[in-house]
Amino acid sequence: MKEQFIDWRPQKRNRILLEQCQAIAEEYSGQDYKLTLRQVFYVLLGRALIKSSETMYKALGKLIGNARKAGLIDWDTIEDRGRQADRPTEFDSLGDLIDTALAWYRLPRWEGQKVYAELWVEKAALAGVLQPMADRYHVTLMVNKGYSSLSAMYESAKRIREGTRDGEIPATIFYLGDHDPSGLDMARDIREKLATFTHGEIPFKVEMLALTTEQVQKYNPPPNPTKLKDTRAKDYIAQFGRECWEVDALPPDVLQQIITDAFDEVIDRDLMDKVKAREEADKAELREALARG
Repeated sequence: MKEQFIDWRPQKRNRILLEQCQAIAEEYSGQDYKLTLRQVFYVLLGRALIKSSETMYKALGKLIGNARKAGLIDWDTIEDRGRQADRPTEFDSLGDLIDTALAWYRLPRWEGQKVYAELWVEKAALAGVLQPMADRYHVTLMVNKGYSSLSAMYESAKRIREGTRDGEIPATIFYLGDHDPSGLDMARDIREKLATFTHGEIPFKVEMLALTTEQVQKYNPPPNPTKLKDTRAKDYIAQFGRECWEVDALPPDVLQQIITDAFDEVIDRDLMDKVKAREEADKAELREALARG
């Protein structure tokens, strides 16, 4: 929805850029993606509509902010995953509660599977793109926001132990992070902390789904200069050079396809479909019971 709070009109060059931003947001909204400012920035870069620089990114943020306040861009087309209010759950009626319960009703869809899996991501900004995938495959989405805390890793280890039935089956952590000194090292950090908190008793692996060197070569995302203050920069530069890349730079549909391919490799689809069929049968039974009064 567009709402006007200030009187502001951009100059011609900025008006054209705003039209391009709106078109990009609407294009992805039509595919059920809600982009962050950073993702809009990367789409513009990928289409050679702007040049890469931190100054340009900040200017774009200011431009879009003014356009939203001036009622030129829909508030619902761009999201900020880092600042979300937590509202209490409420229902308009018992019927509303029942409809919601039926919509959310799910059996343990991984029942009988030969592996336990979760989806982890370095950045909260990507949660909006990844949550639908986590819902589709009924897996935990873990947003680390950088290096994960000890408390979060301890709780994750307990969850993985339960999901693997105390190591009866292996676990796979599908991880998405930046291709930079810290982003690549975070996969190592996850492995070590999970190994510690599971006492080495749970067979698991951390698979880097994105951003990999092969994906950088294939999709050619816009590079950033490697931060020399990062203590891991020296080793990173020796192996990859002075450029690094953000996972946000991959288009949302590319990210979702990467995740789809990964989960389809480990899931017994027939087994999961049987669980879904039982869910639908349960829902139908409950609806019939409610209809009878």
